[in-house]
Amino acid sequence: MFLFPRIQRVLGPVACRRFSPASYALRGTGDRPLPLDNSYTVKTGPSAALSRGDTHMPPPAAKRVCGLKMPAVLRIGTHNGTFHCDEVLACFLLRQLPEYKDAEIVRTRDPALLSECDVVVDVGGEFDPKRHRYDHHQRSFSETFHSLRPEKRWVTKLSSAGLVYLHFGQRVLAQRLEREEGDPEVQVLYDKVYENFVEEIDAIDNGISQWDEEPRYTVTSNLSSRVGHLNPRWNDKDQDTQAGFHKAMEMVGEEFLDRLDFYHRSWLPARSLVEEAIRTRDEVDVGGEVVVFTQGGCPWKEHLFNLEQELGIEPTVKFVLYPDQSGQWRVQCVPAGPHTFQNRLSLPEAWRGVRDEALSTLSGIPGCVFVHASGFIGGNRTREGALAMARHTLKGAAKSSANGN
Repeated sequence: MFLFPRIQRVLGPVACRRFSPASYALRGTGDRPLPLDNSYTVKTGPSAALSRGDTHMPPPAAKRVCGLKMPAVLRIGTHNGTFHCDEVLACFLLRQLPEYKDAEIVRTRDPALLSECDVVVDVGGEFDPKRHRYDHHQRSFSETFHSLRPEKRWVTKLSSAGLVYLHFGQRVLAQRLEREEGDPEVQVLYDKVYENFVEEIDAIDNGISQWDEEPRYTVTSNLSSRVGHLNPRWNDKDQDTQAGFHKAMEMVGEEFLDRLDFYHRSWLPARSLVEEAIRTRDEVDVGGEVVVFTQGGCPWKEHLFNLEQELGIEPTVKFVLYPDQSGQWRVQCVPAGPHTFQNRLSLPEAWRGVRDEALSTLSGIPGCVFVHASGFIGGNRTREGALAMARHTLKGAAKSSANGN
């Protein structure tokens, strides 16, 4: 029944009977009940009045209720009117931190109201982390992740989402994962979530295209577009954006947490599996160009490329071996890069499209099942057979290179 159950427990219901949520919210406004949704501004004082426009209901400053001093509520400021994905995500991220968990979101462009906020995002024309001002619209602003943290490689201009993520993202991830900020997994996920979630929002909000030429088709289903569709249509009679803003924040937050959960519970374990395979590759083949995964289905390509670079792997890996769902083994070629179908080294031309006993006879390797017509993957009934197919290919390539071919 009461907004402050702790006070009721301490002082008893009788002492606090006169303090109800409605009487507290409407104190100083007279006896007439007022709408309490967030699309209004409550002006306190002798001539308190309710005005439409700035979507902000200021919480009362610290007051004494039943003899106890109530703490002031922290406020996150952002602009009113049409909302965008960047400030929606920025507000959601801040709300994940303990100090802003119950913070009120003040949507306004009034400098006086913004000056009273504890943190301001995407409005105000200031970037000042010491004062928690995170706008990116001013002419003087050109910051990127790399400019603010030179050890990071991303050079996309930051929006309010990227600014808040840069300054608070590690704390948010550590909070959600119940880890220390310095935990290596938090650091890896911090980079991954920016590159594969937040950077896109930064680029779209700042009008940065993915390509230099005219696109072949239009994408209207990305997260930023879906947030935009939650704004009122131009010809709707009701142009109030408050309900849509909170719906957008719920949608963006759900997708952010879902993506973080995927990277934490699926993507990161795959990285650990690939790293272990790279570190033990010399036990598989003395040349170090073959790795074995003990479990199939692992998404390995991105991790392999990244870890090779991070660990300075030379020579690079040419083949990966892993069991398939039937218990047989696959030998797959490593592509030349993350976005190409070209291989670092393909299985022999003569094997391609040949199957079973014919392939075993041709290759001299027992248990062969197939080699794909393009030469990027093959199969064998045993791990030893799949490894023999990789070794045979490596030996042939070395011989060809020695002969100058």
